[in-house]
Amino acid sequence: MMDKQDATLAPTRFIDSGSPDVIAFAREHAGGGSGRDRAIRLYYAVRDGVRYDMTTFGLDPAQFVASNCLKAPSAFCVPKAIALAAVARAAGIPARIGFANVRNHLTSPRISAMMDTDLFLWHAYTSLLIDGKWVKATPAFDIALCTRHKVKPLDFDGSEDSILHPFDEAGRKHMEYVDFLGDYDDLPLEAFAAEMRAHYPVMLETLERERAARQQDNQQSA
Repeated sequence: MMDKQDATLAPTRFIDSGSPDVIAFAREHAGGGSGRDRAIRLYYAVRDGVRYDMTTFGLDPAQFVASNCLKAPSAFCVPKAIALAAVARAAGIPARIGFANVRNHLTSPRISAMMDTDLFLWHAYTSLLIDGKWVKATPAFDIALCTRHKVKPLDFDGSEDSILHPFDEAGRKHMEYVDFLGDYDDLPLEAFAAEMRAHYPVMLETLERERAARQQDNQQSA
């Protein structure tokens, strides 16, 4: 039977750390040095290499596969956290996907209207085993997004948890962690999808309809 550390290094359905694309990304960005040094480089590569976009939110299983996320122009927090876990495993760094419920005090009015709440259930982060200690890293918000919205970019030093600053640059409340749901060796898709369908049906339906309309417009203009 696979022990806990083996499980946090092995490829899975979504954390497909053995895929050629994931391995290539890890080789390109991890560099040399200690596990901590490599983890830090991979964090920034995922954070800024895949643009954050909440309008990509959906439940298509394919979008949660790490190798697909790395090739996508944008993604939301869950695929990005999965991608970081995958490239870390490919670089020999044990990694898991973690979830927490968070309250976002600066959610856009449009997203708030679709959600009918400021509580984001199952917000994702990545847990990394560095120097014998599990630390949390959140690669969701890329630096361009943070600059645009005047939110301090979330840095990661490989030693302490990095799970979103509580205030933006103006001192307003930004993110508040309500409770932690735990860490997993792979995305528990069924449980995640059930929670999303139960709590955010309007947002799921609206965003899916908008994506379908854009795809149809692109096909007609091609």
